Amino acid sequence: MKIVVLMGSPNRKGSTNILVREFTRGAEESGNQVEVVDVCHLNIHPCTGCVHCGYEGPCVQKDDVEMIRQKLLQSDMVVFATPLYYYGMTAQLKMTVDRFCAYNSSLSSRNLKSALLTVAWNEDDWTFEALVAHYKTLVKYIGFEDKGMVLGYGCGTPGMTERTRYPQAAYLLGKGIS
Repeated sequence: MKIVVLMGSPNRKGSTNILVREFTRGAEESGNQVEVVDVCHLNIHPCTGCVHCGYEGPCVQKDDVEMIRQKLLQSDMVVFATPLYYYGMTAQLKMTVDRFCAYNSSLSSRNLKSALLTVAWNEDDWTFEALVAHYKTLVKYIGFEDKGMVLGYGCGTPGMTERTRYPQAAYLLGKGIS
C-alpha cells in the first residue's frame, strides 16, 4: 500500500515528527511504502475561492499543490500529521487541505484510507475535540476510510512525547495498516 503522510508541523524535530517516524516504521515493517510530504516547507498558497478549477482542477495557482495532488491520487492512504495549534491543525496543513477542492471528485473516487496523528501540550479531556471533529468531517465528506487516530495528550516537547505511550501507539497504528 502507498501511504502519503501530510506532515503539518513546521518543527522538523518536534513531537509530531516522533509520531510520524514511529508510524512510518510500523507501516514499512508491514510492507507498506510511506512518503512524508512536509507541507510546511513547500510553496503552497491559500485557496482564493476563484473556482477556476471547477472543483476538479487545474488550479490557476502554480505552486507545490499539483505535486501533492499527484501523490495523493496515486496513493492508497493519507495520514494527517499535525501538532494542535489553537485547537485545530496548523495553518500550513489547513491550507493544503483547503486546496483539495481543486480535485475533490478525483480524491473522493480513490476511496483512500486515512489516519490522524496529533500532539498537544495539554491533557484536558476536551483538548482534541475540535480537531477530531474536523478530521471526522473530512473523512465523511471525502469518503476516506478512517483507520485510526493517535491523540498525543501531554506531548509538549519531544522529551515529554518520548516518555508517553503515543510513539508506541503510532507505531502500532502503522504496523496494523495493510
